[in-house]
Amino acid sequence: MKKYLFVLVFGLMVCVTVAHAQLLLKTHVETGDVAGVADGSDLAVYKAIPYAAPPVGDLRWKAPQPAKAWEGVRVCDTFGPVPPQPTRPGRMADVMNEDCLYLGIATPAKSASDRLPVMVWIHGGGFQTEWYGGDLWTSLARRGVVIVSIEYRTGALGFMAHPELSKESPDGHSGNYGLLDQIYALQWVQRNIGNFGGDASKVTIFGESAGAISCSMLCASPMAKGLFRGCISHSGGSFAPWTDQSRGLGMDASQKGAEQQGLAFQKHLKKKNIKQMRKMSAMELCDGNVGFAGFWPCVDGYVICDDQYRLYERGEYNDVPVIVMTNSDEGALFTPGNIKAENYQAQMKGMFGTWADEALKVYPGNTDDEAWHGNADFFRDMAFAWPSYAWLKLQSKTGKSAAYAAYLDQPSTVSFSQDKRRRGVAHADDVMYLGNTFLGQPDKYPHEAAVAEILQQYWINFAKTGNPNGKGLPYWPSFDESKPTTMQFSNGATLIMRPNRQQIDFVDRYMKAKREETESARRAK
Repeated sequence: MKKYLFVLVFGLMVCVTVAHAQLLLKTHVETGDVAGVADGSDLAVYKAIPYAAPPVGDLRWKAPQPAKAWEGVRVCDTFGPVPPQPTRPGRMADVMNEDCLYLGIATPAKSASDRLPVMVWIHGGGFQTEWYGGDLWTSLARRGVVIVSIEYRTGALGFMAHPELSKESPDGHSGNYGLLDQIYALQWVQRNIGNFGGDASKVTIFGESAGAISCSMLCASPMAKGLFRGCISHSGGSFAPWTDQSRGLGMDASQKGAEQQGLAFQKHLKKKNIKQMRKMSAMELCDGNVGFAGFWPCVDGYVICDDQYRLYERGEYNDVPVIVMTNSDEGALFTPGNIKAENYQAQMKGMFGTWADEALKVYPGNTDDEAWHGNADFFRDMAFAWPSYAWLKLQSKTGKSAAYAAYLDQPSTVSFSQDKRRRGVAHADDVMYLGNTFLGQPDKYPHEAAVAEILQQYWINFAKTGNPNGKGLPYWPSFDESKPTTMQFSNGATLIMRPNRQQIDFVDRYMKAKREETESARRAK
């Protein structure tokens, strides 16, 4: 019996060793040798590869610089630090560090010659929070793609513009350091991903919220040309007009406007200049108790060249296939539970001015409950659904590559929004369909798991071919707003007409007027 057990255990050890030996657990990047760790018997995971030098000291508020080489083998078994950001339970300052420019890789490749499609994840968090180590999307990786998740600088460290910084920059620009990090990481992927079994000519970028907005910006930035061949957006686009004032909802800022915000921040901190601000600790600049937030990418004429709406109208963008998805109740996550009808109406009048009466017809709020839903729908459309619609509409008119519209409306008791008035899929709920939240519990969540399976199959097909369609899936045509071409994920996948048309058409008219107003003001200068 003992002999039998020994043979059995030894045999199992041999099987596991052979399986792990088939994984690509050691490879080389431009700065040295790296070793990953096994995730099961079918994935090799590298959790923290530096793609740029630590942006600390004199490199704070500068474009990313090359990472330094190392001797020996760098074991990448632990994720890198969380970028400095507001602390909260479960994510305190001890896990944060300004030295944050790392990326993670999950690869099912058995050799460097496999040449698998690559999906590069850009995390969300309003350009202020979150972290690349949140998920390496192993469920997607196990379907035959290499997953890369990248970190970028956030908050004041990633997006503060300032006249002094613009002056010291060789190109005269400041503010979009986080976007420059993303571009630098994508360039790293082009040079190195082949050593992980990936195909640099088959890179798809994908992201959620600020990550999706980043993807949209990368699709329009000449600096990102040729770094990817496809894009998937979860709740985000960048098509608002811009002014020389600080950014607000539905209005972006130029570099000049963002510089004014940087000066206001300096004054808030009681510092005389950038030199003094560089001596401050990262957490003094980024934690919630600093009492100053809202840093965001700006139109600098360098990374972001102009109003993206106009760029797309002129066909001046990186014309690649896209999937653009929004959720049915995005704004539920951002609507206060105690919102009052009178406060909501005053807010809408303050924001929309002469457009307020029409806005309150489209987003009514005559009772507290109606105001809650009105605010949720208004936030959904202004922040996410309208930019997504503009993206699809413009690319379908001026682009050669297909644009696919998606709408997630799966009923579920599971949501990041805990408000019982939620009627659909709240903002960020979609990330649960990308991973194993539902697929790992199909008995408990059969409908959600079925939708997650369909969605992931579409995403993988898109990463492999540039087209989401494939065997066993409902046919998904490219976007045409005159036809039912939006794929609705709700207890399956079915084509519908463009959802929430009346509301989004109102926002479209309003944004057109604001764009013309800002452009007229610039011409008058």
